[in-house]
Amino acid sequence: MNKWILYLSVILAMSSGLAQAHLDEGKAEGKCAQVEALHLAAEQGDANAQNNLGELFLHGEGVTQDTSEAVKWFQLAAKQGLANAQFNLGVSYGNGQGIAQDYQEAVKWFRSAAEQGHTKAQFSLAISYANGQGVIQSFEEAIKWFRLAAEQGDTVSQYTLGGIYLDGKIVAQNYQEADKWLHLAAKQGHAKAQFNLGVTYGNGQGATQNFQEAVKWFRLAAEQGHAKAQYYLGLSYANKQGINQDYQEAVKWFRLAAKQGNAAAQNSLGLSYELGQGVTQDYVRAHTWLDLATVNGKSDAQANRGKVAQRMTPVQIAEAQKLARDCKKIHYTNCE
Repeated sequence: MNKWILYLSVILAMSSGLAQAHLDEGKAEGKCAQVEALHLAAEQGDANAQNNLGELFLHGEGVTQDTSEAVKWFQLAAKQGLANAQFNLGVSYGNGQGIAQDYQEAVKWFRSAAEQGHTKAQFSLAISYANGQGVIQSFEEAIKWFRLAAEQGDTVSQYTLGGIYLDGKIVAQNYQEADKWLHLAAKQGHAKAQFNLGVTYGNGQGATQNFQEAVKWFRLAAEQGHAKAQYYLGLSYANKQGINQDYQEAVKWFRLAAKQGNAAAQNSLGLSYELGQGVTQDYVRAHTWLDLATVNGKSDAQANRGKVAQRMTPVQIAEAQKLARDCKKIHYTNCE
C-alpha cells in the first residue's frame, strides 16, 4: 500500500511539473506572438509600437537586449513626434546607451517632449539647465521646467522645487513656497519630502512651529526607511517633543537609523546603553556604538566614548572594540 502511495505521489509530482512546463511554454509563446505583432506594427510606422518595441530591446524583455536596436526604434517614433519616444531617446543620448553620449542631443529631445507636457522630460530638462549639461547653465530655466512638471503632479519635481526654496541658494529663500511644494510631494509618499516637512514644522519655517505635525511627517518617512527621519523620530520620543516620552520607542528608532550607518543615531544609541534608557544598561554596547559613531564622524561621540571607557575594564574595552569592527564589516545589519 505504501509503495502505491509513493508511486502515485511521484506521478502527481511529475504531472504537476509537466503542467507548469506547459504553462511556462504557453506564456513564452504568447510573449513571442506579442513581440511579433508589435514588430509588425512598428515596421508599418506605428509610433507607439516603435517606442514600445524600443523599450523591450532596451530592457531585454521578450527579446535579446540590444540598446542600439532600442535607439533605432526610439528615433523612428521620436521623429513622428511621440513624446515618450523623444524622452527615451534623450535618456539614451544622456547615458550613452546604444548610441554615442551627446548631452546636446539629449537636451534637444528632452525639450521636444517637455514642450508637449511630458513631465519626466520637463524634469530632465530642468536638471540639464541646473547642471549646465548640453545647454548653458540657467537656474531660471531650471526652475521654470521644475515648476511645469511639479504643477502636473511630478513628485520628484515638487520635492526638488521645495528644496530649492528651502535652501535659498539659487533663489530667494521662501519658506511658504517650500512648504507648499514639500506638502504636495509628501502627500504622495515622497520620504525625503516628508522628512524635510517634519523639519520645517519642528523649526517653525513656513508654518507655525508644531512638534506634533513634525512627528507625524517624521514617522511617515521613518516607516519608509529614511534614516534621518528615524533618528529625528527617536529624538522626539526621547525628548518628549510632540509625543509622550518613551525611551523604548526612542531606542527602537535610533537602532533602525544606526544600522543604516547614521552616526548621530549611533551616538544616541550608545548613550542610551550608557544611561540604561529604554535598554538594559550595558557599557560594552555603549562603547561599541559610540566607537562606530566616532568612526563615522559624529563630533562629540569620541568624548562620549571616553567617558564610558573610564567605567570599563581593559577586557571590556577590547570586547567593545572587536564588536565595533565586526559590526562595521557586516554594515551594521546584525550587530545585536
